Amino acid sequence: MSYSVDTAFVNSYHGQLDYIFQQRGSKLRGTLREVTQNSEYDFWDRLGTATVNAITTRHGDTPHNEIDHSRRRNHVIGYDTNEYFDNQDKLRMILDPKSGYAEAQAFALGRKMYDIIISGLLGTSYSGKEGDTAVTYDTAYRIAVDYVESGVATNSNLTIGKLRRAMYLLESNDAIMDGERVTLAAHPSQKQALLRTTEVTSADYNGVKALVNGEVNTFLGFNFIWTTRATSSGGYRQALAYPASAGLLGVAENINVRIDELPTKRYSYQVYSTATFGATRMWEEKVIQILCDEAA
Repeated sequence: MSYSVDTAFVNSYHGQLDYIFQQRGSKLRGTLREVTQNSEYDFWDRLGTATVNAITTRHGDTPHNEIDHSRRRNHVIGYDTNEYFDNQDKLRMILDPKSGYAEAQAFALGRKMYDIIISGLLGTSYSGKEGDTAVTYDTAYRIAVDYVESGVATNSNLTIGKLRRAMYLLESNDAIMDGERVTLAAHPSQKQALLRTTEVTSADYNGVKALVNGEVNTFLGFNFIWTTRATSSGGYRQALAYPASAGLLGVAENINVRIDELPTKRYSYQVYSTATFGATRMWEEKVIQILCDEAA
């Protein structure tokens, strides 16, 4: 019997890369109005409501009812990332990771776009003729972490009552245009909270068999997007509800990937990715922030 046979054992390797768990791109692209922006700053004019007068006299003066004009400024910024792949490394590897590098970089730029959309919706917007007037998020459209429809206020995660309140705030301001999609972006913790709710999981309330499928995609007029990049405010996770017209995503350059040989680096490969974009809130009334206590 040979006790050294293990020296003849072989190892097998594969020419494939598996990606570490991550959000692969921007889950929110497509939920806002998207435009091509060919300038650092772009201005979008807004028009207020008109009013009318009753005609109570003959030959009276023609009324003048001014309609308010305002504008919002959108600012785009370039983002990039880079990785080198040495030609000597290629000689020592079974796989060629260049395409994997490019895809991982595209994922990262997509995540940056997600973050920019969130900060654009909740952060400071800029108004005025020159776009130099700061407009902070209006907390009148924030649903408190302890909001309840009736009874004693108490902290909660995402609830049916909070969803109803969010839709009410949008509808009571005529903030949803006919046929417009309303997005609700939230963390998987909020999904689990809803899955513990009878109205979501029962076929008597919901046509989607959420409990069977483990999914909540649409409910109460919302299209849900579940993301681990949902941010926090004051120690509480925040979900966002908004129609597509709530904000604007300006894209000057879509995600662009280049793979080049570098003669000055002994012909190593450079995998370079870049994109230029920016987002802003167009209307305060159309962005509803819902604070959720994940410990409740």
